[in-house]
Amino acid sequence: MTRDANLKVRVKSAKGRKLSSTRWLERQLNDPFVRDANRLGYRSRAAFKILEIHEKFNIFQPGQCVLDLGAAPGGWSQIAAQYINKGQQRGQVLAVDILPINSLSEVDSMQLDIFQEDSLDLIKAKLIKPEADIILSDMAPSTTGHKSTDHLRIIALLENALDVTENLLVDGGVFVGKVFRGGTESDILNRMKIKFQNVKHIKPKSSRANSTELYVVGLNYKK
Repeated sequence: MTRDANLKVRVKSAKGRKLSSTRWLERQLNDPFVRDANRLGYRSRAAFKILEIHEKFNIFQPGQCVLDLGAAPGGWSQIAAQYINKGQQRGQVLAVDILPINSLSEVDSMQLDIFQEDSLDLIKAKLIKPEADIILSDMAPSTTGHKSTDHLRIIALLENALDVTENLLVDGGVFVGKVFRGGTESDILNRMKIKFQNVKHIKPKSSRANSTELYVVGLNYKK
């Protein structure tokens, strides 16, 4: 591992390491959000995305019940817990993922595939309120490298997150979900515009410059 004149870390190829792995490692080492996440104890650089979304739309309030879908490794849940637990006002963050989530302070977690038939009942049983005040979804599928296929997969995840939202979000609640630009996301936005008073979208500064991801924010859910 070396540094060039601009202080950029360059990773030397190693025997048995694929070129793609070398490039990924180099990108991680040069990513200021990765460094800051490590310094601040966040589970992932994605924590800065939800921080920026909150700063723009003020989505978190003390005492709220937050459902975080696709939560692993837990960066979004960490940030939510910081904002909803203030003084005597204590809320709940329920982090759900098909992968296991290591224990986080002031975060409840469950390993669950939200596509399974009884997922809504299992989630509802773990919430401390009848309905969540906020539902977050940073879910992303395993990528194939085929852009149209990957786009359809992320749309399917977002549609499922909206199905959960229409069953478990309180009237006046907030939804935040990830989508990738690809030409078919307009159907998702149209669906959200029916169910939310305001629908916004944002590409946080912590999203990688070459990524097509953006986040849709639904404000004031209408039952």
